[in-house]
Amino acid sequence: MTNIEEFVIQKVKAMRMERKWSQVELADYMNLSPSFIADIENPKRRAKYNLNHLNVLAKVFSCSPKDFLPNAPLNDE
Repeated sequence: MTNIEEFVIQKVKAMRMERKWSQVELADYMNLSPSFIADIENPKRRAKYNLNHLNVLAKVFSCSPKDFLPNAPLNDE
């Protein structure tokens, strides 16, 4: 997993937890399976959010898709 993918996943997870939503609740809002959200948040899995997911997440969280991205490029290490 790249640093940018990890950044997005952690950002979404933080926003989910701020609202005290479970993975199941977020999955319901996104019309996805709860296991998909669990796989994304599990670092041992390869599931990731794509651009379409970010667009849906922006609707769910009432924000811009760019709110899930860093302000500057990240270094891949």
